[in-house]
Amino acid sequence: MTELALTLVFLTVLFVLLGSGVWVAISLIAVATVGMMLFTSRPVGDAMATTIWGAASSWTLTALPLFIWMGEILFRTRLSESLFKGLTPLTHRLPGGLLHVNIGGCTIFAAISGSSAATVATVGKMSIPELRRRGYPERMIIGTLAGAGTLGLLIPPSITLIIYGVAVNESIAQLFIAGILPGLMLATLFMGYVVAWSLLHRKREDQPMKPDPGRWRDVLGLIPVIALIAAVMSSIYTGIATATEAAVLGVIGALILSALQGSLTRASFVDALLGATRTSAMIAFILAGSTFLSLAMGFTGLPRTLATWIGDMGLTPWMLILALTGFYIILGCFLDGISSVVLTMAVIEPLVRQAGFDMIWFGIFLMVVVEMAQITPPVGFNLFVLQGMTGRDMAFIARAAAPMFAIMVLAVGILSLFPSIATYLPDAMAGR
Repeated sequence: MTELALTLVFLTVLFVLLGSGVWVAISLIAVATVGMMLFTSRPVGDAMATTIWGAASSWTLTALPLFIWMGEILFRTRLSESLFKGLTPLTHRLPGGLLHVNIGGCTIFAAISGSSAATVATVGKMSIPELRRRGYPERMIIGTLAGAGTLGLLIPPSITLIIYGVAVNESIAQLFIAGILPGLMLATLFMGYVVAWSLLHRKREDQPMKPDPGRWRDVLGLIPVIALIAAVMSSIYTGIATATEAAVLGVIGALILSALQGSLTRASFVDALLGATRTSAMIAFILAGSTFLSLAMGFTGLPRTLATWIGDMGLTPWMLILALTGFYIILGCFLDGISSVVLTMAVIEPLVRQAGFDMIWFGIFLMVVVEMAQITPPVGFNLFVLQGMTGRDMAFIARAAAPMFAIMVLAVGILSLFPSIATYLPDAMAGR
């Protein structure tokens, strides 16, 4: 059977299953099973057991449930309230006023949760009613939340970056450090857009704040959270701790902060633990299915053949990046970020390595592109979260998020022109 026919069989089975509402992980395992039964003589059961056990027992993956647990603990504190109160005195005089709280709050919470949907939900729960009360345009409230919420995929500790690092066998610590500057760059671009929009429309929605020493005490409430983030990231950067060890530090710090805030109860502790367990099990299941599919495709020789075929097309690195950007944007219309990464790495990794791209840089590039999937209909997770929180229809939310999508496209261009934005800190960390 030709490579084209193999590809069509794999894709047909996969999309039929996904379109039928079958879980992503089970769909991946089913496609791999069909592929091995039809096109190889390998025993399916033994290969499945060995591969899934190997994927699930990876020590590198230990950081995943720990960072998720850290985010779950802090999600149940009064963090969103502290973020809003602490950022308000710092942003209300900027053009665009308290819209910057959405971006700043998402940036800080992204460095805690690692989840895009959790970032949007936590910050939006506090900011949407307050910004509506102050008369800010609904489209800007939703748009800034939708865009800035995607930073949970890029700013460490990113769950998707951990998945990528495991899939391509790259250092999780270096990937985390590489995401810091691009994440801050993207947050700055979002804030720049808000400033430009405000000046262009000559808006001054917020009322001047009266002098209140108590408001500046609220700013001090940001210090514990920022200190926890700094401790986790600096322990990785200086080499004192691995990503997994830093995750343990983050969990301990989150428990201490929660206890000091009076939010740590038996019920909240159990809820956080169960929430982390459910999320981690779901991601591990998807990763196991992806690993088995990669093995099945490897037995058929499909990834190698496709990589050779695309390599023979003579695409320049720039053309390859452009093609991959378009590919992941289209894929993101139907799959969430984690699924997009695990589903494609078996084929994409050889292409990228063959083209000579730095895999750390490519991981950051991929996170920015996959971020776009969070705000593209019909399967944009952030859009669904915002629809539930605001009661607006999907078309309105998608239009509100469109400028942020354009900013992410700009960010991809900047990262491609200046790759050192992503590679500078990892190189310095490695002493290169």
